[in-house]
Amino acid sequence: MEKVLTPHTHGRRPTLEDVARRSGVSRSTVSRVINDEPRVSAEVVEQVRRVIAELGYVPNQAARQLVTRRTGAVAVVASQPQNRLFLDPFFDCLLRGVRRELAEHGAQAVLLFLDEPDDHTRVADYLGGGHVDGAVLFSLRPGDRLHEMADRLDIPVVFGGRPLPRDGDTVRPHAYVDGDNRGGARQAVQHLVSLGRTRIATVTGPHDQEDSAAERLAGYRDVLPDAPPELTERADYTEQGGADAMAALLDRDPGLDAVFVASDLMAAGALRTLRERGRRVPEDVAVIGFDDLTEISEATDPRLTTVHQDVERMGRLMARLLFDRPAQPPSVVVPTRLVVRASA
Repeated sequence: MEKVLTPHTHGRRPTLEDVARRSGVSRSTVSRVINDEPRVSAEVVEQVRRVIAELGYVPNQAARQLVTRRTGAVAVVASQPQNRLFLDPFFDCLLRGVRRELAEHGAQAVLLFLDEPDDHTRVADYLGGGHVDGAVLFSLRPGDRLHEMADRLDIPVVFGGRPLPRDGDTVRPHAYVDGDNRGGARQAVQHLVSLGRTRIATVTGPHDQEDSAAERLAGYRDVLPDAPPELTERADYTEQGGADAMAALLDRDPGLDAVFVASDLMAAGALRTLRERGRRVPEDVAVIGFDDLTEISEATDPRLTTVHQDVERMGRLMARLLFDRPAQPPSVVVPTRLVVRASA
């Protein structure tokens, strides 16, 4: 079917959300009208169909397959061990957003984990076997081959975070949602500089983690390009990892007076180590985290200054893109902002 654009779309393909906004109804109502489902009044059906004609809206085939809900299930695939993810409040908040958006479309999330090498084959077979209508893939690590798996699937796919193919890989682009990791890290370190701190360290994420670790480290280096390597310590996005990394930094440089920590969970561990070492926060060492997970940032002592990103919204956007896909796979980067509390 030929794609039609009208002046109302300003040169872009009209979306399901455009139809919903102009019709004054929800996206799920528009979906029901498109698929001739019951539970929609004749007046609403007429209004939505009139707007569809005015905008020239045409559902793309991938979205059409998902909207018709062949199974009513969407896979959420995580390439991290189950025990780590379920202890991580970031994952819990992200999954909550995915599930809430799916619920609005009458779909259910199915969790799949990639703990062992053989799991890739098992998960790929499951995703390609008609058991789900779409997939959200996240907690990605370089070389985990999920982008190759996505290339072979005949269902809509959205990545949480930028897909990271290995050098030399040729893969087609896929939709993804990510936070502004680099910009948020820059804000954090610039704030520490503005406080007059001169020995600013960082606790960054692991080498095998998604793009977020590299981007947050890059943001730190944007502000402090000449920072000595002994002021950088890698950890594993756990509280104990943050505690151990803070101890290592203090052992190498007892005079450090600030630290940017690449997650709230690690920052909680860093605060514990500083307290055990007799360092006052923020008087002796200022601390900034990343994520603004309120169950952590507002419960630490002192309360944590951190980079806010709307994690639940990110989860909702991932799921929403499965239902309403533009002609080209979009990359959605959610803005971040610094929330100043007592620790810096």
